[in-house]
Amino acid sequence: MPISTVAVAPDPDGPLLARVFRTAADPFVGRLTYLRILSGTLHSQGHAWNATRGEDERIGQLLLLHGKEQEPIGELRAGEIGAIAKLAVTATGDSLSSKERPLTLEPMPFPIPTLVMAVEPQSKADLDKMGPALARMLEEEPSARLERSEAGEQILRTMGEAHAAVIVERLKRKFGAAIVTKTPRVPYRETIRGKTQVHGRYKKQTGGHGMFGDVWIELEPNPGGGVEFTERVVGGSVPRQFFPGVEKGIRESAAEGVLAGYPLSDFKATLYDGSFHTVDSNELSFKIAASLALKEGVQQSKPVLLEPIMAVEIRIPEAFMGEVNRDLNGRRGRVLGMDTASGIQVISAQVPQSELFSYATELRSVTGGRGTFSSTLDHYEEVPQMIAEKIIEAEGHDAHRQDDDEGPEEIELLLHAE
Repeated sequence: MPISTVAVAPDPDGPLLARVFRTAADPFVGRLTYLRILSGTLHSQGHAWNATRGEDERIGQLLLLHGKEQEPIGELRAGEIGAIAKLAVTATGDSLSSKERPLTLEPMPFPIPTLVMAVEPQSKADLDKMGPALARMLEEEPSARLERSEAGEQILRTMGEAHAAVIVERLKRKFGAAIVTKTPRVPYRETIRGKTQVHGRYKKQTGGHGMFGDVWIELEPNPGGGVEFTERVVGGSVPRQFFPGVEKGIRESAAEGVLAGYPLSDFKATLYDGSFHTVDSNELSFKIAASLALKEGVQQSKPVLLEPIMAVEIRIPEAFMGEVNRDLNGRRGRVLGMDTASGIQVISAQVPQSELFSYATELRSVTGGRGTFSSTLDHYEEVPQMIAEKIIEAEGHDAHRQDDDEGPEEIELLLHAE
């Protein structure tokens, strides 16, 4: 349905039109919605149509606000500002009107938050409080964002350090949830550049039935294809009912990573041979055998660490071009182009995500608060060798570590690299 533009006069007797410009969590009345009446009259204990979301909203008691004092009032007329408690669906930026004549205002522009930090509860007692408290806080802070990263962390995006400090303090004071912030974990990935064939055998003797799994796996790169598992077993050397166990072992081990505990991706694993025991073999045995084979085979397949590269657009006054470009070079950034828009220099670049977590604060410092930037994930590429070694060492991940199981156990891993 086409959208038409109409002029609405600020007339108390005209069609209802109100703008919601703030949402707050009041400790006494709950969710409090602030709005300004642009046209018409809004009555207490009535109904209004949320034209932004296409839903009916029941209006409770209208309130006039005098600082912290709240005065109940029967109606709000054009030009007046008031508040309503406990609206069900209305959020900051929505338009309220009548269902008979639905009207919407242009969306309110909110700046994109650029400072990124991971948040976690300060103690176990804060664990259950943190989620609901953050959800209520985001209703008050439309310029903040909460999301979950690939590394499984809760990521809070804010406008800057002062904005983040205010949110943390209000969470503790207003909602009783103490949180701590830290630098997020970069969602690195692992992959392989070479091809190999690996033989993994798992054999365990116990008092009753033992466990026996024996597989030959071929590993090869699979750029952009994620984790792919196939089989070309002939002659029944590995019965078909054990194929799911082999695939599960491959995928679960890939999710845990081999080099530094980051997900292993973009490789193809092919089961092409093996053997089984009529009594001792089961799906779990083949899952463990495949897992062991993958971990050892990756080490022989030229494993590398991949890092996320962000496409960055930086908007600054021309006077700061030199300093900003020098700073980008220090962050391993690649400048792709420069343009001018409305007297502002626009720099397009690619920068590793690990170099951007504190960039919002530093760009503001370099440009005297006049520089802004935005970033989106562009692609993954190989981490330079020296940096990759530091990351792997920092993770303290031992790719060859095996947990000791009870009872005598035999594990054979034979490698044939191509």
